Amino acid sequence: MADLAKNWPVAVNAAAGVVLAGFIGWQFISGGTEDAGRQAVEAPIVEAPVEEPAPRGLADIDGARIAAADTEPGNWLSHGRTYDEQRFSPLDDINDGNIGELALAWSLDTYTTRGLEAPPIVVDGIMYLSLNWGVTIAVDAKSGNELWRFDPEVPGEWGRYGCCDVVNRGVAVWKGRVYTASFDGRLFALDATDGSVVWEVNTIPGPPYTITGAPRVFGDKVVIGNGGAEYGVRGYITAYDTETGEQAWRFYTVPGDPALPVEHPELEAAMPTWKGGEWWKIGGGGTAWDSMVYEPESNTLYVGTGNGSPWTREIRSPGGGDNLYLSSILALDADSGRLKWYYQTTPGDNWDYTATQPLMLADIEIDGALRKVIMQAPKNGFFYVLDRETGKLISANPFSTTTWASHVDLETGRPVETGEGEFGHATAFVLPSANGAHNWHPMAFHPGTGLVYIPTQDIAGIYSLSEQWKNEGTYTPNENWWNTGMDWTAYIDAITALPEIPMQKGFLKAWDPVTGEARWQAEYPAPLNGGVLATAGNLVFQGTADGYFHAYKADTGERVWSQHIQTGIVAAPVTYTVDGEQYVAVLAGWGGVNIASGNARTSAAAKYGNEGRLLAFKIGGGGELPQLALRDQSIPDWPALTADEATVRQGEIAYTQYCMLCHGALAISPGVTPDLRRMGENVREHFQDIVRGGLLSDNGMASFADLVSEDDVDAILSYIQKRALEDRARGEPTN
Repeated sequence: MADLAKNWPVAVNAAAGVVLAGFIGWQFISGGTEDAGRQAVEAPIVEAPVEEPAPRGLADIDGARIAAADTEPGNWLSHGRTYDEQRFSPLDDINDGNIGELALAWSLDTYTTRGLEAPPIVVDGIMYLSLNWGVTIAVDAKSGNELWRFDPEVPGEWGRYGCCDVVNRGVAVWKGRVYTASFDGRLFALDATDGSVVWEVNTIPGPPYTITGAPRVFGDKVVIGNGGAEYGVRGYITAYDTETGEQAWRFYTVPGDPALPVEHPELEAAMPTWKGGEWWKIGGGGTAWDSMVYEPESNTLYVGTGNGSPWTREIRSPGGGDNLYLSSILALDADSGRLKWYYQTTPGDNWDYTATQPLMLADIEIDGALRKVIMQAPKNGFFYVLDRETGKLISANPFSTTTWASHVDLETGRPVETGEGEFGHATAFVLPSANGAHNWHPMAFHPGTGLVYIPTQDIAGIYSLSEQWKNEGTYTPNENWWNTGMDWTAYIDAITALPEIPMQKGFLKAWDPVTGEARWQAEYPAPLNGGVLATAGNLVFQGTADGYFHAYKADTGERVWSQHIQTGIVAAPVTYTVDGEQYVAVLAGWGGVNIASGNARTSAAAKYGNEGRLLAFKIGGGGELPQLALRDQSIPDWPALTADEATVRQGEIAYTQYCMLCHGALAISPGVTPDLRRMGENVREHFQDIVRGGLLSDNGMASFADLVSEDDVDAILSYIQKRALEDRARGEPTN
């Protein structure tokens, strides 16, 4: 009867219609005479039956229900709650007046130690969410009890192919099924009742492709992209039939071998923008590894594409050109996958300035007229507002420090470069870095304040062109490893030449998309903080790298609530109701791009470890989080260094090329993966077995025997030994 009560106007109107139809029909049969009318009145009155709506099945979501998500705000039906992905909730039982009473309702250990990035989908009291590798779970949203778990059993050695951890950004739910992707490129349809596999399909040709993004579902199609541009892959987006898993269409984001026929006509237009070189042998890039937004009204799928492969255009397209469709927003017909329009945020990208950051649809008033817009804050540091029907640029203003470009020309839509981003002949320090002024972390829009809340940061990037390319005009890519076209020797020399590693700043900025200015901002001691949730309770929620969960007033930015949870957060929170109570839930588990770029001086992972947890809060919650013990950050005693300077230098370069991406610059781990300065004697003895022999491949530490020799491994160990001795002598294990 709960559904009947919720839908009572529909039921009453239906019953009234049945009675009225019966009365008209009786008049028609009797000829409508006065006697007949009296007879009808005198006849026994038979009440029309009122049928209860059929009970909904488990996870019974379709497009109409998502489109009408505001009629059931207690659920979180899709990735950004609604198709426009504004990450705003109309719920206001938790508000700026009672936020002080918010407390933990329950917590669930995820038994993970890597990055957790997924916002849960919440449907009728049940959560569906993904963890590392694509492991997917269902959870009772009131109690926190795990209901089922699906493990795609990704081989541990596949972890080597991830640029930025073995993360996963979420699932989609549709007509009783949960759609989830595994890190090794498979797409699954799971039965929502028990997590059993209905079908699976391999979406990639093999390594080094990966999937870290969340699928989107609409019109009985499930769409997924992929990652791996650093490794030399060619990006594409694929739509599959939700019922059968059969491929419906595929859109390649960059052209392939020009000697072969193109897969679809849009690539004919893109081909002239790639000039010289042999990009197709190095992949080209353009992977659509995160953002996709669907608009039902126009049946359009908007997709953000990624960086080039290699990063530098000098190598992949030495004749210049914009290199379509890298770093672009694509508007695709959702039925056919054909291109409606595109807008390129960074033509001829050289800096890994992806446009895969969250896309958001909104209707906002600009110059007195209501405009249908799509908004994005990509890595390059400019906030874009586009007409989503035509792709025409409305505005683009810097929301962070941008040294590579001064502004965006509104007539041409192109950035005006300063020249400070050029690194063809010398190492350059450029803002933003490849981490971006804003990375994948979801932003939120509050229709009441008109503000977009963006997780931002100031991190300088170090860029230097491949020495082989500068000297020989050739570039030899590594198979199944990073091929950015950067000179890692120059990179490490630039770092070590600094008097100290500068502190990096993180911010939460409340951005006015109409004026192109920040209304307020909160500053954090570290970058790469969590995604954002905005609610009608005049609140904005965000977790941080240093292990806090904060709430701010959406209009003024006043911090009104904080909880120290001791675990870093990168995921975006969600809010929902069960039995009339509002909850705010978030996954805690630091990682992702932070695995290489995080700061051990500020990260909670370095201080307390990184035990993953799903947390839910409510007003008057009585739960308590167990206190985590401080990590032992001391560096053990190492024997005296006997390796000569040349060997240590060899190890320093090899470490930077092959180890830094997971274990941190200068052998300082931000806390997600082991800090190699703290290796015990037993690990040192088996270092060759681990690095080349794959002794720990099941744990994600694959063999690197194809990239490093035994001499390289010994040299790497000597470099780590040198760093350990230096920092132990200083008594500064994390600095």
